[in-house]
Amino acid sequence: MTYLDYQATTPLAPEALEAILPWLRDQYANPHSAHREGRRARAAVEVARDQVAALLPPGGRLAFTSGATEALNWAIKGTTGPIVTLATEHAAVLDTVAATGRSVTILPVGADGLVDLARAAAAIRPGTGLVAAMLVNNEIGAIQPVAELVKLAHDAGALFLCDAVQGYGRVPIPDGCDLVAISAHKVHGPKGVGALWIGNGVTLAPLLHGGGQEEPGRSGTLSPALCAGFGAAARLAAGRHDIDTLHAQGLFDLASSRLGADWTVNGSVEHRYPGNLNIRRPGLDVARLMSDLRDLSFSAGSACASGSGRPSHVLRAIGLSDAEARSSLRLGFGRYTTQDELTAAIGRIETATWSQQVVA
Repeated sequence: MTYLDYQATTPLAPEALEAILPWLRDQYANPHSAHREGRRARAAVEVARDQVAALLPPGGRLAFTSGATEALNWAIKGTTGPIVTLATEHAAVLDTVAATGRSVTILPVGADGLVDLARAAAAIRPGTGLVAAMLVNNEIGAIQPVAELVKLAHDAGALFLCDAVQGYGRVPIPDGCDLVAISAHKVHGPKGVGALWIGNGVTLAPLLHGGGQEEPGRSGTLSPALCAGFGAAARLAAGRHDIDTLHAQGLFDLASSRLGADWTVNGSVEHRYPGNLNIRRPGLDVARLMSDLRDLSFSAGSACASGSGRPSHVLRAIGLSDAEARSSLRLGFGRYTTQDELTAAIGRIETATWSQQVVA
């Protein structure tokens, strides 16, 4: 099997697995217990907290969560006032802002997937409570001008929430963000753990009520195993940042050079994370392609919307028709992808799409 779906999830790093195993096998104490073994578990959680926070802006507090969906829900529901966000945000943002009952402005994006800053400035007015924007888009890899959006938010007296799930550990997170949501399994850590970084001076209403185990107000027993795995993955991402970035760029260039001229890249090429290649070809039946190439793991869009039957809202937002959106596929690659397997996969995709056209 060739795995090319890094935006959906990444392979677990061996180092993260090794950090997890002792806390599943031998050291099972509750990290919120006062006895010796509980304190040892708590110490492991705090080490992991520091490792994860090292890739975030200085200052602030890091609260572990069950994942980025919980972190985004907490950040949005824990604030007040009108909300401004983008049409290409993840469903965890778009569905949550819709559920708040607050006034919501959804800004369009251009064909490159980027927000127009002049339109953003007109929408982010005094009285706005929260501006929410994704750093790196999960479907098309576009990198939003977050630093500029942060300034617009602060000039209007609003808080800024950055969904950094796809960018954490890969793209620098601009200073000035008030809230940052991240997830372990997008950086070769385990599923089931994420975090919300909360800037100094920011207070949030709790999302989950209970024991208040996490100091900013998050309730629930933490898993030392998952936290340790997240910490190890974060430490590895920090140490390998330059190597991983060069590798991803090399893979992007390789794939781009191997694809025929009838493929079009969706979204910005200039302002893009190179581990994401979202492409379309006229008349391509992506569902059939996935069926024909079952040993290649790639995507037709967000894994969170898979099976809905609806075209990607992100591809529609950048101006694609339903037919163009349905003829698009996403290749995601990174640290553990080899050039040989990507070359072979591109060759098989090209052959299979050519066969579709011949049959048609």
